[in-house]
Amino acid sequence: MIVRNITMLGHKDHGKSTLIGSMLMLTNSVTKARIREAKVYSKKLHKSFEPAFILDSFHEERTGGLTIDITRAEIPYRDVAFSFIDVPGHEELIKNMISGASYASTALLLVSAKKDEGIRDQTKRHLYIARMLGIRNLVVAVNKMDTVRYKEARFSEMRDGLLPFINKIGFGEDAVKFVPISAYRGEGIVSKSGNMKWYKGEPLIETLYAMSADESNDSSGPVRVILQGFLDGKKDLIVGKLVRGTLREGENDICTIPQNERIKIKGIIVNGKRVKKAVAGEPVALQLDKKISGEARGSIICGFLYCPIPKSTITARIFLTEMLGKDFSIKFNGIDLPVKSIKVNRYIDTTTGEASSKKAIEPLNAADATISLESKVPVEKFDETRELGRFVLYSRGKFAGIGTVL
Repeated sequence: MIVRNITMLGHKDHGKSTLIGSMLMLTNSVTKARIREAKVYSKKLHKSFEPAFILDSFHEERTGGLTIDITRAEIPYRDVAFSFIDVPGHEELIKNMISGASYASTALLLVSAKKDEGIRDQTKRHLYIARMLGIRNLVVAVNKMDTVRYKEARFSEMRDGLLPFINKIGFGEDAVKFVPISAYRGEGIVSKSGNMKWYKGEPLIETLYAMSADESNDSSGPVRVILQGFLDGKKDLIVGKLVRGTLREGENDICTIPQNERIKIKGIIVNGKRVKKAVAGEPVALQLDKKISGEARGSIICGFLYCPIPKSTITARIFLTEMLGKDFSIKFNGIDLPVKSIKVNRYIDTTTGEASSKKAIEPLNAADATISLESKVPVEKFDETRELGRFVLYSRGKFAGIGTVL
């Protein structure tokens, strides 16, 4: 069964966990025992039954009413299995949202139609980060329609309020769908709601099925293996992840970067079994014909004529969660790289998508910048090879943001 990853986005209290809980029940993807346990806990808290309790794993979440870490829920539908990645919606844990978003190419944004909730700045920031991290398709679920008496006018107001921003940050017109739902009441999720007959589209799960891409890996491009180190200290068996292309046993038109050493692939092991070839997305253990000199971790195996060029200066789009101090660095494929300087070329307000000439990057906003490193690193544009085109920023040893190579 094909697994399609769906990243959940949205402000806290807009209903992400409640929606997943309802979907689990409506698709019979959760045991009756788990539902009973959630109902019992609801009574202990003197609350009505809350579908989100099916999903939440921590006592603090149930009493506080918010999700404090990334949670996955797998829901089978037709010939696929949706893997929903529920991530925090509050700013304090936005770095967890960033981690969750990086696993998918489709996002499901929940935005509340309830009075005094609606579209928030953080709603737009989540959308901006998702697009920056390569999310291509977007389904917007306008939730809590029961609180506004299922009025079409409120749904249209929410849609028209978000569309200009969505278009500005780069989502294609055909890559965005809006669906009205009530996660708490289970309406518009797996079947059409009798309370919203004015909506002529498909229910949410069918919309996701149509919109979510089959996330097959790119096995046709040039070979890219990101190395992680030697297996159990054996210098002739090295482990890594094949992130692009197809690698075959016996290939000798291969080299390592940044060592720039030509090698031959004598053997390939995938999931403990010897194979003749491996394709993009698979973790591999490789038997080489020679030892790799220098540090193996973070090195790249690539085709001899088609290798990424190591650079000490990169142009990137960065998003900050903290102000950058004088002492900051980037982490790239497990390697810490001190930064010599950073020059802001274009400042971007992530709540409007507007660019300006400001030179200081405020937290929770973005910029196109030129970054000078103290050493060279093999990079490629994020749009070409994601794993070789993204990095994490640290300031004074603290997580400070993310970047993607332009």
